[in-house]
Amino acid sequence: MLLKDVVDLIHGWYPPGTADGWDRVGLVYGDDASPVGKVMFAVDPTREVALQAAEWGADLLVVHHPLFLKPVHAFTTSTPKGRTLSVLSAAGCALLTAHTNADQAVGGVSEALATALGVTGLAPVAPRSNDLLDKLTVFVPATHADAVRAALAEAGAGRIGDYDSASFSTPGEGRFRPLEGANPAIGSVGRIEVVDEVRVEAVVARGLRARVVAAVLATHPYEEPAYDVVELADPGTAGTGAGRIGDVEETTLLAFAAHVGAVLPSTVQGVLVGGDPDRVVRRVAVAGGAGDFLLEDVLRTDADVYVTSDLRHHPAGEFLEKGGPALVGVSHWAAEWTWLPVVEARLRDAVGDTVETRVSTLNTDPWHFRP
Repeated sequence: MLLKDVVDLIHGWYPPGTADGWDRVGLVYGDDASPVGKVMFAVDPTREVALQAAEWGADLLVVHHPLFLKPVHAFTTSTPKGRTLSVLSAAGCALLTAHTNADQAVGGVSEALATALGVTGLAPVAPRSNDLLDKLTVFVPATHADAVRAALAEAGAGRIGDYDSASFSTPGEGRFRPLEGANPAIGSVGRIEVVDEVRVEAVVARGLRARVVAAVLATHPYEEPAYDVVELADPGTAGTGAGRIGDVEETTLLAFAAHVGAVLPSTVQGVLVGGDPDRVVRRVAVAGGAGDFLLEDVLRTDADVYVTSDLRHHPAGEFLEKGGPALVGVSHWAAEWTWLPVVEARLRDAVGDTVETRVSTLNTDPWHFRP
């Protein structure tokens, strides 16, 4: 295997293009053409992890958190990040980051956390906008229907699975009267006009709505095209998106929190719980990493408890005051570590014995003891 081959596999599972705009993911260091015989997986690109990878003889270190999230003009041994990269460089070990692109993916971080906790029937708490669909309907003169269909397809409408340019058309009769000030493409001011028109319908990924509507308006011959956009219901499938929600066997909040503590790697923080210990728990929402951003979305679900990390005082307090789910706070590192065995197994299934793999168990949680 070459480095490029392994990177292509991981990018296929966790496409860099799905990462948040502020994120920095992908291959950080390494020669695409270099051979890869050993791959190590870790959460944080610390110097200690780099030393562990170098001592084992890893050719590639795959981490969740970026080494260089903010721009730098140099990396030297006078900085922590420089020391990490210097160790990897000296050992000939490449570095690959899969961060927010791995958080939301199928088989990603939040899904791994939920699965580790025994949550089943998983779906995203907040599906990616490109997984949600609109249906656009536009009424166009029959003479221009092909042009509008082509514009829809070019803008990305009509994509269904492995098909594109999908649409449905029905003939009809358009009727209108241009008023003073109008400059009609068909008909005359003050006279009722009847036109053979076609009703063209196509599905549109919600994130493409503005682009598709703009393409229709630019291609349609009328000054005031008749069209509508309808939001289709979330199909509720386990696609990509932030967080995961699913089911557990009925239990209490106290028992569930104890289960969380037993499943996740041990840390100084342990497990923090907000809520009535006797509360019944059947539906569980989770988010790997810092979960503040998802609080409002979780409130709109039927979750009984939300498991995540790095919750701030005020948002957490207000969340509980609103009568939403209970809260279970866990170590950021421990929650995201659950993804490492998943991606390791995925790589081993893909390449067999051609590459040796290892998951780092080095605890890189920043909290070291309780006095």
